[in-house]
Parts: sequence; C-alpha cells; structure tokens
Amino acid sequence: MFGWLQPAVAQTYPSRPVTIVVPFGAGSATDSAARMLAAHLDSALGQRFVVENKAGAGGTLAANFVARAEPDGYTLLLTTNTTHSAAHGLFKNVPYDPLKDFTAVARVGSFPSMVVANPNEPFKTIQDLVAYAKANPGKLEYAHGNSTGQVAGETLKRRTGIEVVRVPYRSNPPAVLDVATGRVATMIADFTTALPQVRDGKIRPLAVLTKTRSSILPDVVTLHETVAPEFDLIAWAGLFGPANLPGDVVQTLAKEVKAFVEKPENRAKLEANGIEAFYLPPAEFKAYVADELVKWTTAIKEAGIEPQ
Repeated sequence: MFGWLQPAVAQTYPSRPVTIVVPFGAGSATDSAARMLAAHLDSALGQRFVVENKAGAGGTLAANFVARAEPDGYTLLLTTNTTHSAAHGLFKNVPYDPLKDFTAVARVGSFPSMVVANPNEPFKTIQDLVAYAKANPGKLEYAHGNSTGQVAGETLKRRTGIEVVRVPYRSNPPAVLDVATGRVATMIADFTTALPQVRDGKIRPLAVLTKTRSSILPDVVTLHETVAPEFDLIAWAGLFGPANLPGDVVQTLAKEVKAFVEKPENRAKLEANGIEAFYLPPAEFKAYVADELVKWTTAIKEAGIEPQ
C-alpha cells in the first residue's frame, strides 16, 4: 500500500549530508565563501553541508574529484576561475573538461585582488615597486597562491618590463603570512586573505587589479591609473556539480544560492571578508563560464605563460 509514494520520497533532496569540495586551503577566499554558503544551506535545506578542502595541483585535484563523482547532488564543487577558466592555459594535462564534465549551478561572487608588500621593503607605492624592480632585475620575488595571482603577476611583468621571480604557493594564506614576516617581499593576494594583515599594518597594499577602485579600500590606487593602463582582472566563484546533475537538484541549490547572496546580512558578511556577492542562475552562469574560459586562456597566452 502507498507504493506510489516511494519514488517521490526517494527523490527528496537532500536526504543526507552533502559535501562541498573546495580546491584551496582553509582560510582562502574560496574556503570562506564555501563555509558561509554551507551554513546557509544547512539551515535552509535541513541537512549538513560539509566543506572539504582538497588543495593541490593548481586546484585540478579537487575539480577532477568532483567531475568523477556520482551526479546525485551529494558531491559539489565551490570553485573559481582557477579550475574552470585558467587551468587549461596553465597546465598541459588537465584531466577534465570545465564545460562538459560539470553542471553549472550558480555564480556566488567575485574575489578582488591586490598587489601587496612587506612594509619594510624600500618601495611604498606601486610606482616605487616598478622602479625598484627595474633597478634590481631578478632580485625581487613575488608570491601567489592561485591562478589570478600568477596571471596578474606575469602580465604586470610583461606590461612594465620588469624582471621579478615568481614564487608559487598552494594557496594564498601561507603566502600572505610569508609576506607579513618578510620571507617574500611582495605578492598578488585576494582581499579575503590580505585584508586582516592590511588592517593590522603587517602588509602594505600597493594597487588593486580592477580597473576601478574598490569600495572596501577606496584609497588604494589601481594598476590601470598608475603603471598598467587598461589593466582589469577579477576572479569569480561559483557552485558546480558533476555533469548530468538532476534538474530538480540544480534548481533547489540555485534557489538557495540566490537567497544566500541576496540576504543583506550575508552580503555584508561577504564584503567584510573581501568577497563581492554576485549571483547568476544556472543557464547564465554556464554561458559566463564558457566566456571566461576564452578570456583567461587568451590572457595567459598574452602574458607569455607556458603551460607546465
């Protein structure tokens, strides 16, 4: 009796805990956004959403893990342009297709970044940094913990004609710490990991990567207005599932991502963490990801970066 009810009950989503995989370490911008979103989904959908960090291989380790997972909605990916826009330009062998192997659920936000330096370094402005690098070719290092930092750093080197040594990290938090302690002179850092150190005076902000100044740090100049006209680069973040994710699961998740992003207190909390809230629904987000793949691949080639 009542057997006709069973399929509907079986399809109720979610009926057990959900894992949100993050391709970067704890404390990164992506990790912060994922944990805030997970807390909202916990409450809204009545199941635990657990964030699992799988850093390594430029984010491709985590992305490939989710691409190969069952498309049932219980393994998701909160990721960025690093895995879905830049990876194919930075690496020779990427084990997944960012468009065909995933279901785009929703865009969550943007991660602005900036050039920062240890305050004890002799350069106090971005113009000073460029002048110092030109006078001391190959002696200055810059760190980065994601693709945005690498692409921005290499593009800046090419545009300004400076020779600076790149120091890659698995994620931004340890790189920011090394700049604060003087182990590395400068880096390209996202706002999320850099802002606490900036506010404490442990690192100095020199310039933001976006063409317009940030409302979070309005006194910090842009690269566009100083040493690199027309420079404009910003990272994005969004939620994905494996390819062929059921439509009802996609809509359930997208609806709650929209509710999360549009809630004023969440937007304020995201901004306090250096994240700009920005929602796109599934179809629009899918098209956006396709456009960004072309944009970032082109930018990587123009920066002279050879796939590794």
